[in-house]
Amino acid sequence: MPNQQKKVIFCMAGALSFVCALGVVTALGTPLWIKATFLCKTGALLVNASGQELDKFMGEMQYGLFRGEGVRQCGLGARPFRISFFPDLLKAIPVSIHVNVVLFSVILIVSTLVGTAFFMYNAFGKPFETLHGPLGLYLLSFISAALWLPGPRKCAQGSCGCLVTILFASEVKIHHLSEKIANYKEGTYVYKTQSEKYTTSFWVVFICFFVHFLNGLLIRLAGFQFPFAKSKDTETTNVAADLMY
Repeated sequence: MPNQQKKVIFCMAGALSFVCALGVVTALGTPLWIKATFLCKTGALLVNASGQELDKFMGEMQYGLFRGEGVRQCGLGARPFRISFFPDLLKAIPVSIHVNVVLFSVILIVSTLVGTAFFMYNAFGKPFETLHGPLGLYLLSFISAALWLPGPRKCAQGSCGCLVTILFASEVKIHHLSEKIANYKEGTYVYKTQSEKYTTSFWVVFICFFVHFLNGLLIRLAGFQFPFAKSKDTETTNVAADLMY
């Protein structure tokens, strides 16, 4: 492939990585991961509310990885509230999962930014084959989009972006994160989650998962083989050499 076309491909991949990094940074700092509604079960049972009467007992909130806000309603009017995960909710949420979500998000940002620099260096500089060249690009795309988890017989492929979305989804659905937030410091009333919807920030991270795979394909399109992939000619030469010895 001509050098000019390779430059265009590397620039495209670098631009995609940079946009992805900015997107994840923005997603990390905004409370736009989940939007949820919850019912004040205690108040609704006390007055035996049904139908449209339940609206007086419905609250809503939205939150991200660090903070959130919402409104509680239990028949006595709206009560706005704000929450902060660190340090307020540390005793109420699964801390290990939540910290891992933040950690993998940071790894995703760092590896994506370094990958952006490598793509641009390959487009306009004179990269070393071992690190700054195609092998380095595959390595960074591998870190961002593929973490190999060795098993007894085969490798399971995951990704930073995918791990972030899976861990956060498990925290929300399996550990009932929205419900724990709604009931935080509410000794009198009990709240039950009614609906949950993933919003902008969550989907930004999810899309970045596919962007890194796309970058890997762009590197291959530029004419560079995947790491450890041997051509048929190389294999034939090796076999011939073995037979001579």
